[in-house]
Order: sequence, then structure tokens, then C-alpha cells
Amino acid sequence: MGNKYLLLALCFWALTCSLLPSFSCGLMRIGLKKRTLDLEAIRAARMAREKLRSNRPMLGVNDHSGDKLGIHDDIVPLKNYLDAQYYGEIGIGTPPQTFNVIFDTGSSNLWIPSSKCYFSLACYTHHWYKSSKSKTYEKNGTSCKIVYGSGSISGFFSSDSVTVGDVVVKNQDFIEATREGSLSFVIAKFDGILGLGFQEISVENALPVWDNMVLQNLVNEPIFSFWLNGDPNAKSGGELVFGGVDKKHFVGNHTYVPVTQKGYWQIEMGDFYIGGVSTGVCEGGCAAIVDSGTSLLAGPTTVVTEINHAIGAEGVLSVECKEVISQYGELIWDLLVSGVRADDVCSQVGLCTMRDQSKSAGIEMVTEKEQKDLSAKDTALCTSCQMLVIWIQNQLRQESTKERVFNYVNQLCESLPSPNGESVVDCESIYVLPNITFTIGDKHFTLSPDQYILKTGEGIAEVCLSGFIAFDIPPPRGPLWILGDIFMRVYHTVFDSGNLRVGFAKAA
Repeated sequence: MGNKYLLLALCFWALTCSLLPSFSCGLMRIGLKKRTLDLEAIRAARMAREKLRSNRPMLGVNDHSGDKLGIHDDIVPLKNYLDAQYYGEIGIGTPPQTFNVIFDTGSSNLWIPSSKCYFSLACYTHHWYKSSKSKTYEKNGTSCKIVYGSGSISGFFSSDSVTVGDVVVKNQDFIEATREGSLSFVIAKFDGILGLGFQEISVENALPVWDNMVLQNLVNEPIFSFWLNGDPNAKSGGELVFGGVDKKHFVGNHTYVPVTQKGYWQIEMGDFYIGGVSTGVCEGGCAAIVDSGTSLLAGPTTVVTEINHAIGAEGVLSVECKEVISQYGELIWDLLVSGVRADDVCSQVGLCTMRDQSKSAGIEMVTEKEQKDLSAKDTALCTSCQMLVIWIQNQLRQESTKERVFNYVNQLCESLPSPNGESVVDCESIYVLPNITFTIGDKHFTLSPDQYILKTGEGIAEVCLSGFIAFDIPPPRGPLWILGDIFMRVYHTVFDSGNLRVGFAKAA
């Protein structure tokens, strides 16, 4: 694809926002703005990713990261902050010290750099919190650490007043970061994160800012809502409204679905369609997380591969996938046609052991230690086999011929996403591509090609990126989807903590 594509494929619409607080009809508004694409930041981000690739820190490698997710297994990173820089200004302390923070529904803690951060370059490129300059500071001192996919931060808890818009949240616990362990944070446009998730995933069970806003009666209703402007040329990026919704931000009525698991704003999603044709993957229901801190739409590799194939996205050729088709494709076909359960096919073929099946169900076998010699290639072949079974099974439902099925799955192998998830699409083909449809609350929510394809650059430098990225979590917690800013730009989103539900309506 050339160096131009490899470089620009790392950009997923780096968006930013600034705070323009005001009150109207009892609602507190946070104005969102977009910034100009920063190619130098993209280059720096690529360098940071290359540096982290060999030894990338992941969620679950320390005691506190398990608390962040409210679980102790199947812990995975959910965001790349460089790809979703919606941020706004808040104040901490009396008088307020100002910071730019991401308003992130995918986490629950507030953290900003500390004046006691001496050994991290990121702290020297951002604003510091100085407790000695605040009249309302209260010492806590509890140490903590959070590990993200893009790096880690560590520090200690403090308590102070937090100003959001025109309101002041008193006695708010937050983290003073004394170490920011990634180049990602050095080039980030934000100082810290303001989590809007539930307390269940908060490190040290700290009460989130939003919860305190509700408890201290600073908002009319326990509701906040995002409107992200879908016009790429508009100066205003949208609004975050605390305390309710603005009817000018949407058309029609919201479809509300319950939060199925407190922590993230997790909901149930139904069948998924490509060009009106069911993929069958989520017929029995899939978990989905609505995350303002993620710019893309993330989903299981199996489905994302089908999507990228359908829209002509180019990914990295998977040798293992081709190998499974050439050596085991006929046998897999015969087993499925003869009625063998899809879950049993790969173990009967010999590509997946009982160990693989037990781990996919979240169960550790007693003999696990004796099977540590399972090679990475064996694991890759097992994964490829499991994807192949799903693809063939889906084609069998449509009564496709054997020849057509194998031509199709071979093409899917060639469309497997690249390791970093980037997939490039021919810009001239956008308006003939299929719609992608989600089922939420028994209603269809459709994204057109111009809504799920991201454009960067102009003229000969223009590159179009697929808005879908692969993200795998095994059962019972997965499959899991992440509905990020691409989805939220099209559908105005209401987060109703009082009734534990999330609502979607067509954005105005």
C-alpha cells in the first residue's frame, strides 16, 4: 500500500474539544470542538506504538487494573486515547487549576498530572496539579496504578473541589499521576481523563465525578447525553449535556435498552447485518459497550473480517488462515455438512485441543501446566479454524455451493485486519458500499458508507479507512462490541444512570 498508506492508516479522526460552559433550561452544556489533523502527532504515535509493540503493557498485569474492570479474568484494553481525543476543560482546587480532560464513558476515575511527577516526560508537557495552591485540598495518599492499552499511569489519591462548567463538585477523590509510562501521553492533547463509567470499575472504588454531581444535587436529572456533530467541516464538534437532553440534538424518539452489567455502559445487541444480510453472529445476543473514549467500532475478528471484505478493505494476508483452508477445508466442510456441532469441529480436526476449549469458556484445566508447550502457531491455527467454521456455517445457511463457499472464505482470509487494526478502502468506491446495521432493542440502527468510512488527507494524499477494528474477547464475557464515536456521531446517545439504561435517537 506504500508508506503513505501505512502512515496515514494510523489516523482515526483525531478529534478534540474545548469547554464552553453555560446553563440553559437547567442543563449544563459542554461545547465540543474538532482540531486540525496533526500529522506530526500521527508520526509520533506510530513511533510510540512501535516502541510498545515488543513489550506492550496491558490491562490485567497489576492488582488495580482488575478493579478497573470489576472482574479478574478476560481483562483487556478498550481504547487508544490518541485515536479519540474529545476533551474539555475542568478546574481542580480553590481557586481552580485548569486541565484538559477526556470525557470518557469507558472508565470511571479522574486523574491529572501531579506537581510531584518528576521522572515522566509527559508530565512536563502538560498542566500540573499543585495541592499547595488549593484552599480545599485534602490529603489521601492511597497509591494506585492504572494500565491502559496505550500505556500506564501511577500515582496517589487526593481530594479537592472539581469545577465542571458552572458547578463545583466538592470533596472529589482523584488521582495525582506521578508517572505516565508511555510516549502516547507525551504527545496527547489532553492532560488527564474524567471517567463517566460506573463506580464498579473505579480503581480503589473511588466515587466518580458524575456520581458526586448527582449526590450533591448539582444536576436536574441523573442523565447526561452526547451530541457529536456529523459535519466534518463544522467548527463545533457537538455538545455534552449534563442533567438531561437537548431536543435540538436529535429527531424522533430514543430507543432505550437496559444496562446489562454495571461497570461500563454495557448493553445487549442483537443480529448484525452487512448490506441487509445477517451475519448470524449475534443472533443469540452480544454484549456491547457504548464508549465515548473510543473513536472506532470494535468487534470480533470474524465479523470485522467479513465487513472489511464486503467494503473492499485491504488487510494483512493471514498465512495460517490460508493454511487451514488448504489442508483442512474439505474435512471441515464434511463435518459441518454431516451435522457435527460447530463447537466440536476444530477439536475433531485436531487444530484445537481441550485446553483451548476450556480457556474459551473461562475455565482453567488441572493439566494446564503440562500443556504449556502449545506453540503460538498451534494457537493461531486453532483461531483460524474457529473463524473458518463460522464463515462456512454462515454460507451453508444461505445454501451456497461448495465452490462459492471456498472462494468466499479464501477472500476473507485476505481481508483479515492488520495487527494494528487498520484497513484501507478505495475512496472512489465509498458510495457503492453496503450499509452496516446493528440491532439494538429490536430496532435497526444503520450506518451508511460515508458514516463508517473515515477520510484523512486531501487530493493524492487522501486515504479512506474502515471504521471497524478487530477486538476479541472469548465467552462467557464475549463476543463483545464497542460502539465508539463513529456510532455516537450518527445516533444521539443518552446515558441514564437513574434508570440504568442507554438511549439512541437519530442525531440532528
